[in-house]
Amino acid sequence: MPPFTRNNSWNNGGNFQDPAGNYTDLYWYAIGVYTMQQRDLNDPASWWFFAAIHGEYVLASTNPGSYPGWNLIPAPPAVPTTPLPPASQPAAFSSGQYWDQCQHAGWYFLPWHRGYLLALEAQLRADIIAAGGPATWALPYWNYFGSGGQFNIPTALTVPQLPPPPPALTIALPNPTPNPLLVSARYGPDGNGTVYVPTPDGIAAHPHDPNFVNGPVTDDCLGVGDFVTGGVTGFGFGGDGPPQFLHFGQDTGDIENNPHNLVHVYVGGSQDINGPEGLMSDPGLAAIDPVFYLHHANVDRMWAIWNSGHANPVDPGWTAGPTDQGFVMPMPDPAGSATSVAWPYTPADVATLGLAATNYTYDDLPAPPPAPSPADSLALRLTALGRPAAPPAVRGETVRVDGPNTELVGASQSSVAVKGAGARATVALNPQVRERVSASLRAASVAQPPDRVYLAIENVRGTKDSSALNVYVNLPDGANPNDHPDLLAGTAGLFGLRRASSRIGEHGGQGLSFTFDITAIVDRLHLNQALNTNSIHVAIIPHRPLPEASDITVGRVSVYRRGR
Repeated sequence: MPPFTRNNSWNNGGNFQDPAGNYTDLYWYAIGVYTMQQRDLNDPASWWFFAAIHGEYVLASTNPGSYPGWNLIPAPPAVPTTPLPPASQPAAFSSGQYWDQCQHAGWYFLPWHRGYLLALEAQLRADIIAAGGPATWALPYWNYFGSGGQFNIPTALTVPQLPPPPPALTIALPNPTPNPLLVSARYGPDGNGTVYVPTPDGIAAHPHDPNFVNGPVTDDCLGVGDFVTGGVTGFGFGGDGPPQFLHFGQDTGDIENNPHNLVHVYVGGSQDINGPEGLMSDPGLAAIDPVFYLHHANVDRMWAIWNSGHANPVDPGWTAGPTDQGFVMPMPDPAGSATSVAWPYTPADVATLGLAATNYTYDDLPAPPPAPSPADSLALRLTALGRPAAPPAVRGETVRVDGPNTELVGASQSSVAVKGAGARATVALNPQVRERVSASLRAASVAQPPDRVYLAIENVRGTKDSSALNVYVNLPDGANPNDHPDLLAGTAGLFGLRRASSRIGEHGGQGLSFTFDITAIVDRLHLNQALNTNSIHVAIIPHRPLPEASDITVGRVSVYRRGR
């Protein structure tokens, strides 16, 4: 058994003490966070330095001069913006080498963040031990899919003060001690400070504006069979992309799309339509909030669950990591000095639990749901289409949007501004290509699997990271979207929108793009004799109203067919 077990943060009611008065993992987490927050920004062992590793708005090249500049974050916490790492500091610990490193929308998302958690956890544990805490402490996780209201943020992150300290505590605390896990800029999905994750249970427990909808946060990604290709997004469970260091790429995997991005957006939220956004909504702010690490521990746990039934890539481009820049984290010096040491790692070093670097486990690792085989999925689809469906006997192909058998069916002719209650786009369909989709459905068989169809919203630009866009196909004019869940193509969490839209960023201002599998919707159109049309209409509805001056734009809405 590994020496460290990450426990559910909702154990003992999500509090700092259990009913017997014993101090929980969350209490010691608070002590570790408090200790790290006392250090300077330029100290690799500080809370602020670790937050900047994920992303920051401190340097002249990243601070926009207005919110979300770190100098404008409302306390608590009181976030420092100086001193910066000096030029004389070793290169591995300079801001240019260590800051703004998070890997998103690519196939390194999961391993980079696992290494990030390991380093932060190691520093916290060292500080907790030094403060008289347990030597076996490990980072707890927030399982918002758990029963009994666990979609709510753990209580310990919402109270203003820590309880009186245990006698064994060896560090001095102010009396009373402000709770270092409490964050002012954490507004929740409804913008009222009530923080919960809109899982199906969470949505049922928190009535929402009936004219809008929270696209549900789910663990459906656990049913995806492949790490790289296939799945709802077309990029598999863990994402895809080139073997390059990508602060933000384009190929978002299912687990990153949902639950990861949506939890960030919903938990951070924004104070009101025009107000500031919560820390969790923006990658340059998110890691300041202690709830970030509880969320990512759950994402890491979900990867471990998925791994119990599915394999990671064996491609050297994934196992060895990016060739242009490696991954490195600050670690406590094992020799016991006060300085940090650099820990370089590759995806192979952290690919599964139980390796030398991942000598930990979780208190609950249920078996993942069985992923339906392509043959079984095809048989079910053929039955729904009224076509002959032989018993599963052949293995179908996995799919992705940009493969060699992909063809554009149609696209909108202009960009779309999303504001207020949302926007609508008309996607003009190429009659010849649309007919190829229809023909594949009419002739569908085990030997000739029908096309799959995807909808993409491309080059989404703006600065409203705290929004989630619900995308509907052929939603009737004036209809309440809550009445038409069957027309929901998917929900796009705009986590990272500001950075992806910056012309000086890695995207060069291209923004974010999202792909949704709308095969089931197209199948129903076909069965209802409604696919013989020159266009489809796409409604893009934010989960909360946007200001009329909103700068969110969608460059293009497009539909693709993927043949077999």
